[in-house]
Amino acid sequence: MDPGGSCVPDDPDVKLMMGGSTLRKVKSRSWKKQRHFCLLEDGSTIWYKSRWAGKGHSTFSVTDLEAVREGHQSEVLLSLAEEFPAELCFTLVFHGRQGNLDLVAESPEEAQAWIKGIRKLIHKAQTMDEQERLDQWVRDWFQKADKNKDGKMTFKEVKTLLKMMNVDMNEEHALHLFTMADRSESGSLEIEQFVHFYKILTQRDEVWKVFQDYSGDGEMLTLEELESFLTVEQQEGEQSSRHAQELIQQYEPSETAKKQSAMSLEGFQMYLCSQDGSIFKPEHLELHQDMSQPLSHYFISSSHNTYLLEDQLRGQSSLEAYIQALKRGCRCVEVDCWDGGDGEPVVYHGHTFTSKILFRDVISTLRDYAFKVSDFPVIVSLENHCGVEQQTVMANHLKQILGDLLLTAPLDGQIPQQLPSPQELRGKILLKAKKIGGLEECLDETLADDVSDEEEAADGDADSPNTEEPPAVKNDEKSNVSRELSDLVVYCKSVHFHGFEHARSNAKCYEMSSFSESKVKKLAKDAGSEFVQYNTRQLSRTYPSGLRTDSSNYNPQDMWNMGCQIVALNFQTAGLEMDLNDGLFRQNGCCGYVLKPDFLRDADSQFSPENPEEQRGYKPLRLSIQVISGQQLPKVNQKERSIADPLVRVEIYGVPQDQAKDETSYIINNGFNPVWNETLNFNVHTPELALVRFVVEDYDKASRNDFLGQFTLPFTCIQAGYRHIHLLSKDGTPIPPSSLFVNISISELT
Repeated sequence: MDPGGSCVPDDPDVKLMMGGSTLRKVKSRSWKKQRHFCLLEDGSTIWYKSRWAGKGHSTFSVTDLEAVREGHQSEVLLSLAEEFPAELCFTLVFHGRQGNLDLVAESPEEAQAWIKGIRKLIHKAQTMDEQERLDQWVRDWFQKADKNKDGKMTFKEVKTLLKMMNVDMNEEHALHLFTMADRSESGSLEIEQFVHFYKILTQRDEVWKVFQDYSGDGEMLTLEELESFLTVEQQEGEQSSRHAQELIQQYEPSETAKKQSAMSLEGFQMYLCSQDGSIFKPEHLELHQDMSQPLSHYFISSSHNTYLLEDQLRGQSSLEAYIQALKRGCRCVEVDCWDGGDGEPVVYHGHTFTSKILFRDVISTLRDYAFKVSDFPVIVSLENHCGVEQQTVMANHLKQILGDLLLTAPLDGQIPQQLPSPQELRGKILLKAKKIGGLEECLDETLADDVSDEEEAADGDADSPNTEEPPAVKNDEKSNVSRELSDLVVYCKSVHFHGFEHARSNAKCYEMSSFSESKVKKLAKDAGSEFVQYNTRQLSRTYPSGLRTDSSNYNPQDMWNMGCQIVALNFQTAGLEMDLNDGLFRQNGCCGYVLKPDFLRDADSQFSPENPEEQRGYKPLRLSIQVISGQQLPKVNQKERSIADPLVRVEIYGVPQDQAKDETSYIINNGFNPVWNETLNFNVHTPELALVRFVVEDYDKASRNDFLGQFTLPFTCIQAGYRHIHLLSKDGTPIPPSSLFVNISISELT
């Protein structure tokens, strides 16, 4: 096999990486140690160890990496800028929530070779097609199992590998497959023979059966037969004939079949495992919604305590936390500001042991990362605890660092009757904070009614712990606002909420309030449709209870049901709630804005989540999911000998009537290719608001089941028919080739 698995084999940078280098791994100002790093023969695994440690070593795959940053581009390396020159430094950034790896090379040439080499390998990994990716995956397993590194695998090594891969197979059957693949009868498999062995092992009977149902001769699907499959099973209607030709061109590996406009079983399986055969409508992954409506008509991906990487009592405040949230498509970040020494405001969770970062560094990070994944506007929610002097310092930093990115005046110089659209605000950063007076008269110096968001919680709200400043002891100076900072607030003026009646008669569209989770639930119960109407015109921000000191999250669905736009979540905490957020915002190009359903945008809407059947145009649907099989599910613990006993649970989140879950039985000892063939049925009253979550767990009768993988998507983005669901880790990152194979039908509920 060529080095780098078909990566430019003679590439000098990749060659140097394979030869290995001594790099300094840096974790803090006091922890900086030399490690030997090298790229393994497979061209995708990076291996490193301490020169003194015995056998201990660590590895990671190039596919785990998202990017390489050059020079002093992390907090740790910036703090050591005087000790290590920029041309020796680089940072490896991983997908998901895994921490960065900061490295220092011994010479600028060596640093450049690693930076360029890794970038080439990342690019190669990202541009692989499904088949290449699968081959690479199989080759990776071969490398892991070939213990003595002789490029061959004995039957004993194959048995160990099958355990690692979650396959429980009787020895006789395994030996039979091994012998079939061992064409040279040498008693061992080389890499190409092993790929053949893997193909026999993963032959999919359930896909073959579907193929047989439509193939006249059992060998090929003609163009007409494929069209028929797309029309009947995949419910594609008129576009079936054009689509059938495209699929053959894209997925059929045999040139002969392509010339005959036909598809083999292998091509059919590749199509079903591809993006086209995925459960998520491909056209909904793209930016496809109308982005010219007022901001209040969109759900906006929003983060709470954005500066934290962990919990809110002792966690690390970090610029990386802002980068990670923005990378996930977040469009509303929170900045908690306090007076710092040397006249420089700092950001941290007040009255706790969380570490502090400089306000100006947070703003520089926003400038550099705000528009990397989406160019729609970013709202900076300012939780301001600073005195007037440092507020003026903040205002100067905002203007100087952000320049034209910062919106400082209404778009057309007019007082708005409704909020501008994401389209009009592209590339702009908006400040959400207290403001002296309104846009109409920026003259009145008093601040009668303006309030910092989470100080509202301190006004006797059960959600508030004593980390908030009680109003009684509020420093008088702190409730004053610096004119310079106030002038930067345009469309997001923070005000106290005085009830829906008051809002209807007095509120301006640019005024917005924040609600704790308990307040939202109370309003939802007492005045559901009034809250929905309020949210058609004004922005609402909701945030988790202050009692959640572990940075746990509430279920955002309850807030979205009301049309609340800025539903702030602790992005640093993985789990169900972030799965729902990732699921909702996976559509529309992951741009961080999703257009609300029409009944949440209509100012006269009578919609109430409690009574969805009273809505105009009420059309409930029936969702039927046949869970057919699973493929190569991940192991809970790579080191354990045990094999998974998987089950699949489908969960529906939406209006209260739609909340439901159901699960299959569990399959004993098969995480590799379990077959369930069980059907789960759901009635969905408000499909426009529903999210569907598929969870795979390892059944355990003695304790809680272990999580294996999940995928969440909006009901409106589901493709009917035979589909694969590509599972994600707890952290929301892909775990190829783990998937579920399902057959989905959606029909009107009569």
